[in-house]
Amino acid sequence: MVGMADVFEEFVAVVAAGLGGPCESVNGAGLAGRVHLSRFHFDRVIGAVAGESPFAFRRRVLLERAAYRLLTEPVGVLEIAVEAGYGSHEAFTRAFARAYGMSPREWRREASRVFFLTAPSGVHFQPPAGLRLPARRKVRGMDVLVRMVEHHVWLTGELIERGARLDAAVLDRPIELSVEGIDDDISIRYLLDRLVWQEEMWLASVEDRPFQVPECGVGVTTPIPELRTRHADAGSRFVALVNQLNEEGRFDESFVDTTCEPPRVFTYGGMVAHVLTFAAHRRSLLVGAFHTAGITDLAFGDPMLFVAEGN
Repeated sequence: MVGMADVFEEFVAVVAAGLGGPCESVNGAGLAGRVHLSRFHFDRVIGAVAGESPFAFRRRVLLERAAYRLLTEPVGVLEIAVEAGYGSHEAFTRAFARAYGMSPREWRREASRVFFLTAPSGVHFQPPAGLRLPARRKVRGMDVLVRMVEHHVWLTGELIERGARLDAAVLDRPIELSVEGIDDDISIRYLLDRLVWQEEMWLASVEDRPFQVPECGVGVTTPIPELRTRHADAGSRFVALVNQLNEEGRFDESFVDTTCEPPRVFTYGGMVAHVLTFAAHRRSLLVGAFHTAGITDLAFGDPMLFVAEGN
């Protein structure tokens, strides 16, 4: 069975490599030859491992790519149909409607839509032009923590290398706080609002719901009672989501973030690492701003104390 799995992974690699070329250049016989099997044994092995024939597998992947391109690129439907291996607009429309329950034009008008189709193998199109195999192992919270530490160590090294490009005067110049590229025109109210809608945004993405990014910067007037109510809901649901992902070992699974423009594919572990990283920056800014305003009872918001106390 290990040999069959290896053949399947090689087949997936061949299909992925051929996604950029014309559909007719990757036929069944050609695929079988490239994984060193007869056409009969090739169809049997791939069908057993994938749960669908090699032809159905590739056709599904091409439809997923077509659905993604319809969502993200201003390309004509006919051009997408041809790239998906269909000889006419009509044939593509019929196949697309069978798979997705609506025509390509209707699909383009949908505000939020996941383009993955049901796949026994768990292999799907991975933008911009690849395939993603399902995780071979469960990835739990400690794995995500280790990866975040590894990222911290790597980024520290990269920052040191960037420092080597500067002269002594720049290296030793006092730093004026800069949030350029991360947040603009910040205030305490803005940062509080941003922390709350970050939770709301990622919950909407995971649940495939539309999300409208709020107005940002100077002029944000969200009342504190509203933030308190929204955070009580979104915060508890976000914690529940992370607990569920940890218990099920699903941090290495992918999901489509349709709140992005264009939609993008992330892993759950990557999403959690992203939230913690950028939220830590904003929390630190808030703690400093509260100190300036005379509020010091949160100290520095050090997570080490929170974790040690089991809160």
